[in-house]
This record gives sequence, structure tokens and C-alpha cells, in this order.
Amino acid sequence: MELFNVYPLFPISIVKGKECYVWDEEGTEYLDLYGGHAVISIGHCHPHYIEMMTNQLQRLGFYSNSVVNKLQIELAHRLGKASGYDDYSLFLINSGAEANENAMKLASFHTGRKRVLSLEKAFHGRTSLAVEVTNNPKIIAPINDNGHATYLPLNDLPAWEAELRKGDVACCIIECIQGVGGIREVTAGFMQGIRRLCDETGTILVCDEIQCGYGRSGRFFAHQLYGIQPDLITVAKGIGNGFPMGAVLIHPKFEAVFGRLGTTFGGNHLACTAALAVLDVMEQEHLVENAASVGKYLIDTLREMKLPHVVEVRGEGLMIGIELDQPYKEIRERLLFEEHCFTGCSGTNVLRLLPPLCLSKQQAADFIDKFKRCLNS
Repeated sequence: MELFNVYPLFPISIVKGKECYVWDEEGTEYLDLYGGHAVISIGHCHPHYIEMMTNQLQRLGFYSNSVVNKLQIELAHRLGKASGYDDYSLFLINSGAEANENAMKLASFHTGRKRVLSLEKAFHGRTSLAVEVTNNPKIIAPINDNGHATYLPLNDLPAWEAELRKGDVACCIIECIQGVGGIREVTAGFMQGIRRLCDETGTILVCDEIQCGYGRSGRFFAHQLYGIQPDLITVAKGIGNGFPMGAVLIHPKFEAVFGRLGTTFGGNHLACTAALAVLDVMEQEHLVENAASVGKYLIDTLREMKLPHVVEVRGEGLMIGIELDQPYKEIRERLLFEEHCFTGCSGTNVLRLLPPLCLSKQQAADFIDKFKRCLNS
């Protein structure tokens, strides 16, 4: 049997990691500015994370959600305090797509409506409704194309108001900083307008914080940069630092009804342990603040340098997009194979930086030197 060939792979096998570095099986060291696609929040192989996961696995790796799991209760309390949403409830699942599916399901149950508004260039996952509200026809199968989604332009409040005033929208789902869409940001005025319109029309506001949340933007959640409070917040990626996990933070106005939501693996003992270890390290090492300061240094320096082929540098914290005047492929491959630096990408010409939140200013400066050499070669 062979693997189903769905990923374009670099011919590199990563076998070891530490903090912001990974090594291949030949022993080559790479600076990781990709973080496994924004998943590695506290750094690779953090000793506290390893210790907590090992200890938990020696006690109990899994039992179902038919019994009390005190780790879930502790996580809900800790996450509420860390994020500022201690009056919300927590539903734990396994991935970002699941988080978005369940958030939109809750919105539909609550409103009795079927339609969803989503941004142009949005990405919310690959499962049934999550992929339908993802603005990429190449990955939407006929069975998923059910007419629930309407895609609207970024920051075009009149266009969104026209749709919301129809009164049939269950929810708006918005990434405040679009990841796959090219690190495009909402404005404060747009998000505040959406919040007001949702209140006026009885529509639920869902903020997808799967990539831009969990400290990556320099705030715990990216929407906190814009002074609004969503009804539902979806998280994944950085919550588990590589252990598969997702969650929905749920406003108190939603009623919990037995049987409406459920999961086999969600919130298992290992997943909750991973999430608690992540919160420990984020708090002890001040990683949200680090993301803000190192990210500002990266963005400001890259903008001031006015490097060749760089059209625009945008983003917040350690979620940064570098738009180029040419396809990213050659420069990204030079960064990887010549400078030994992992980066991500968006579209055809945007390099995407999604490093662990422990990235240091010196490591950021090292990347800038590597990037400059690639552009000038």
C-alpha cells in the first residue's frame, strides 16, 4: 500500500525539533518560521510539555466522555482566565474544521436559519459545512455545494449589511487575519460594524481564531485587537502544540442540550494535558507579549528595509505575510535549501511566517539576513 498522494512534499524528512529549530535525518538544522502551519505555539519539544504528557500517559491516555474528566474542567477554567472569557463555556473537539462545524451548527440551532456569510478568500476547513464556507471551488465537492454560503469582500461593510438585513443569516464567520487568504486583516471599523449588525439582525458572530488566535497576533485572540466580542470563538492549532485538538468558546446565551453536540476523542486526557502544558508555558514565558514585540520588530524592520521584490509586509504579531512581485516558489525554495529556513505561503506570491511564539529577536534578525541574501542572489 502507498500513501494517497495529496500533498506536494519537499524531499526532507524532519526527525527532531527544539524550540524554533528542526533537524532532518541528515543532521541539517533549519530555522522554523512555519511552525508546522502555525501549530507549534510554545516551541518544539518543550521540556515541560514532554514531562506533563509523559506523566499523563503513564497514568491514563484515554477514556470516553461518558465520565467526568477533571482535566477538561481545569482547562475550561484556565483558558477562560487566560483569554478573558471566563463566563463562556467550552466544547472540546479534535480539529479546526470540527470547531467551525460545531460553531455553525450551534448558530443554526440558535437562530433556526441556514445561511452563512463568509469572506472572499476565506479558509475554514475541509469538512462538510466548513469547506462550503471556504472560498475555494477547487476543494468544494458537489456534495458540499448546498447554497448555504455567501462570500463577501473584506472590509466592505455595506455589502455585508445588505445581506444581513435580509434576516435569514444564521451566522457570519470571519478570520480577523486571513491566513490562507494571504494575511489580509479586517479593520476595526468593519468588525465593530459587523458586531452591531449581528446584534440588530439576531445573527451569530463566529470568529475563527484557529490560525490567528492563541497568542499569535500579539493578543490572546486576534479579534481583541479590534474591540469586539464574538458569540462563538473557534480554536485549534496552537492550543495543543502539535497534539490534535480543537475547541469552541460559547457565549452564555447558548443553551446546552444533551445530544446536539458530541465527540469520541475530543477533550481526551492527553489532549487536555497538552493544552494545560501550553497555557503553563505561555504564561510563564510571556509568549503572547513575545509574539507582539518580536513580531513588531520583524514587520517594522522588513518594511523599513524596502527589499527588492517585496511589495508589502503585513500582519500582526507572529502572523506575517510578505507579498512579492513574483511567484514565491523560487525564493521559498532558496530559503529552505540554501539558507535552511522553513516558511509558509499563500496564493501564488505571498510568503507566510508562522513561527513558534518563542521566536527570539536574534532569530528574527537571522531570518532577515537569510531573506535578504535570497532576494539579492
